[in-house]
Amino acid sequence: MDAFYASVEQRDDPGLRGLPLAVGGSAERGVVAAASYEARRFGVRSAMPSRTARRLCPDLVFVAPRFEVYRAVSRQIRAVFEEYTHLVEPLSLDEAYLDVTENRKGIPTAVRVATEIRARILEETGLTASAGVSYNKFLAKLASDQRKPNGQFVITPEMGPAFVETLPVSRFHGIGPATAAKMERLGIRTGADLRERSLADLTAQFGKAGAHFHAIARGQDDRPVLSDRPRKSYGSETTYIRDLSTPAEVETSISLLAGEVWNWCEANGSFGRSVTVKLRYADFRTLTRSRTAGTPVTAREELVATSLSLVRGLFPLEWGVRLLGVTLSGFEARQQPQADGQTTFDFAPPSRQICQQIR
Repeated sequence: MDAFYASVEQRDDPGLRGLPLAVGGSAERGVVAAASYEARRFGVRSAMPSRTARRLCPDLVFVAPRFEVYRAVSRQIRAVFEEYTHLVEPLSLDEAYLDVTENRKGIPTAVRVATEIRARILEETGLTASAGVSYNKFLAKLASDQRKPNGQFVITPEMGPAFVETLPVSRFHGIGPATAAKMERLGIRTGADLRERSLADLTAQFGKAGAHFHAIARGQDDRPVLSDRPRKSYGSETTYIRDLSTPAEVETSISLLAGEVWNWCEANGSFGRSVTVKLRYADFRTLTRSRTAGTPVTAREELVATSLSLVRGLFPLEWGVRLLGVTLSGFEARQQPQADGQTTFDFAPPSRQICQQIR
């Protein structure tokens, strides 16, 4: 989908159409969740601090997110996908892989399938979508960004290897900022640079990911479209209007976040073994603490207690706290934990991970 959250807001409020719009945050606090294309022309991007966005675009309009509405629209879009293929792998509310090799309507080409789906989405939701069509997931993802907004692009098997060579590795899905920076230090800036490296070299530098990098540099990706991909984690986090300044405030907020995570776990029948808390200071330094048990967390009280234990390991506070989060991972999906089981955590001092985020 094209600027999904922002486009939904502009669809539902005609007064916002044509304006530079940010969903999430405020003029003074928070982080941009999505930006309209009018805002993107000023350099405003998702995950950008609101103050930075306002500095880049003084006329930026902020609106609060309405996730229940975005989820409802996402279900409409998913229903359109299901009319064409049962092989749908969602990546988020606004993006998915579809395998249309054998589609339900017997349409002979993937290009025509993509064209029809985009038209149906527009008809059903009033929103535009862009599509990438190719012979594997890696290239389809790259192609989907080539004609945004409201466009479509095809990478054929003949085009694949040469297309990859011309792109900077920072454009590759799955290569984040840290990996891209490491590749830059190694002199790997483009797909062509990546292709020159041997499998042994890439494996030595990047571990198991080296084999994947070696393959995609040649336009190869054998990952199937998985229609029932299990969720790996669930978390809840909040950016506060006012910095939290005391341990008591932090503990109260962590307890509420852990409760929200547990509510989701109960509703979805997914229960995890690893608990992670995140704390972000006013200067944007982000600290995390994690702990993994041998069995899934069995009760709300255990999740809250573990989350509190972890965040207390970050005391005393060095600055005001602008964001807190709790995440549960290591799911055993759709399996209710035993009521009489007892989760056992290793309470050895966990390692402390400090991520300096440059915004």
